[in-house]
Amino acid sequence: MFVDKAKIYVKGGDGGDGIVSFRREKYVPAGGPAGGDGGNGGDVIFRVDEGLRTLMDFRYQKHFKAPAGEKGRNKSQHGASADDMYVRVPPGTVVVDDDTQEVLGDLVREGQELVVARGGRGGRGNIRFATPNNPAPAVAENGDEGEARWVVLELKVLADAGLVGFPSVGKSTLLSVVSAAKPKIGSYHFTTLTPNLGVVGLPDGRSFVMADLPGLIEGAHEGAGLGHEFLRHIERTRVIVHVVDMSGSEERDPFDDWRQINDELRLYNAQLEERPQIIAANKMDLPEAEANLQAFRERMAQEAPGVEWTVCPISAATRKGIDELLYKVMDELEKAPVDLAGFAVAGAGGAAGVGDVEGSEGGENRKVYRLEPREGNEFTIRRENEDFVIDSPGIEKLIKRTNFSSQEAVLRFARILRKMGVDEELRKRGAVDGQTIRIGDFEFEFDEKE
Repeated sequence: MFVDKAKIYVKGGDGGDGIVSFRREKYVPAGGPAGGDGGNGGDVIFRVDEGLRTLMDFRYQKHFKAPAGEKGRNKSQHGASADDMYVRVPPGTVVVDDDTQEVLGDLVREGQELVVARGGRGGRGNIRFATPNNPAPAVAENGDEGEARWVVLELKVLADAGLVGFPSVGKSTLLSVVSAAKPKIGSYHFTTLTPNLGVVGLPDGRSFVMADLPGLIEGAHEGAGLGHEFLRHIERTRVIVHVVDMSGSEERDPFDDWRQINDELRLYNAQLEERPQIIAANKMDLPEAEANLQAFRERMAQEAPGVEWTVCPISAATRKGIDELLYKVMDELEKAPVDLAGFAVAGAGGAAGVGDVEGSEGGENRKVYRLEPREGNEFTIRRENEDFVIDSPGIEKLIKRTNFSSQEAVLRFARILRKMGVDEELRKRGAVDGQTIRIGDFEFEFDEKE
């Protein structure tokens, strides 16, 4: 089964908690704090594997969670960081954040990687909080939670040449003749429901990948028929082989068919109009094909004067003209850009980390370095009924890192809020002793004492 779209859940591993520990060895007076930091959680990383052709694996496994980092240890030993989780994806996979619809990455090359969910940072142990005023702190941090998101994977088939045309014009038959591919062939419309790939070898040793793509109909750019399910695959092909039933066996005019398919491609993506195109005039072994081909050439000359179109008369059934067609396709491929898909790995909020790679003109890659956004001391206070609500990503992250079972950790948390000016702002807003203060999912009571 060919699967070209999947929705999956990815989560980076949680960071390990730091611990509170003290040196208690014999003959070591006033040993001091010895609690180590927790290890970092693992990242979820997509890696391109050319051995994969579909997203079939994601039909059965939809949740990917990287391992968590280990907790800190005594004797100032840090917990081990977790290994990253590598998820194999086929070349041509586009990764989209399901919530924001932002493209996180466009994976097209063997070995290319994209971090889609970063692991959490490990919490600090009490050795990190020792100061001259407090040489033996009994406070440690919890590890950060790993990033979590739903992502949509869309596969756009990577092929050198793509066969396009109306249903039942002979695309599948042509692919079966020139390669070892075995597509389903039938005498009814939409026999081909999914793309088929085949490797075409020429006598001179050259080769290329050809894709038989499902047939188009009028209105496909708006989603009619197979619509976008087909059109997104044609974006990846370097050369378009437009197969036309020159015999008119479906009682359609060959020139109108050719023009209508080109209109659908242009309306879907204007750049496809500039893609090299070779016209394969198929079914030349049938009656009226020669007369239709002559009329086809005349109408092309009238409507597009000065434009030289490559028209190859062939018969997929008798294999007549096939070699000439393949050599013309190979010649166009050698002139066409190698990488039409680009190489864009957007950070999407730092998802790809430092050193993200983005596409540039001429197919060259350039490094783009970004600073990760940091949570500052900004906060807003609003009133909900009788309660006060504080909105601040930085404070919410601080809450998750704080171990509220430790009295010293609670006092540290209160001191930080006081230094940020939260207490003073609450008093200005009219907060009184014992009033409920909500921060995220947590509730606190306001204390007037400083």
